[in-house]
Amino acid sequence: MKTFRILFFLFALLLLGVAGLLAVNHTVVSPGREVGQQVDQLNGVAVYYNGRVGNVTGRNTTADGYNLGLKYQCVEFVKRYYYEHLDHRMPDSYGHARDFFDPSLADGSHNARRNLTQYTNPGQHKPRVDDLLVFAGTLFNKYGHVAIVSRVADDEIEIIQQNPGPQGSSRATFALRQQKGKWSIANDRIVGWLRKE
Repeated sequence: MKTFRILFFLFALLLLGVAGLLAVNHTVVSPGREVGQQVDQLNGVAVYYNGRVGNVTGRNTTADGYNLGLKYQCVEFVKRYYYEHLDHRMPDSYGHARDFFDPSLADGSHNARRNLTQYTNPGQHKPRVDDLLVFAGTLFNKYGHVAIVSRVADDEIEIIQQNPGPQGSSRATFALRQQKGKWSIANDRIVGWLRKE
């Protein structure tokens, strides 16, 4: 009986430790910021602060009912950016971030669910400004992540993102390489990008 109590106590401590780790990894500490506060913009399209990664403040739709996504998740920003800046509506307006990329498609193929051209990382096509970048899910974020390419140079790209997670920055840069005729963004989670042609 005593062994059972010790094991139960240790298991409870382990669960508390995991819960604490998850809370730290899914909380953006930004004193003075309010959920829904604008923190950045690209081409006049605002990026809003979301607080915790899993925070949801309702659904954002256009006046005629087109679904932009859950406020202020990453998907909501990229879809709002494509809608407001590129006048683009996706045939399938639902899905998690990871669902934007269809792994069954070849590099440069048409992604019918999003009505965009899809490119793989690595692939034969260099990323461009306004491309929609797709990240795979992780152990702590099974839904993945999406962002917009805001700048492209010869050796790096910059992205703009909403609800970025613990680092809390709306901008990030990644090395860009070209080897053997293929372009790659140096991040193993980036599966590819989508483009309005």
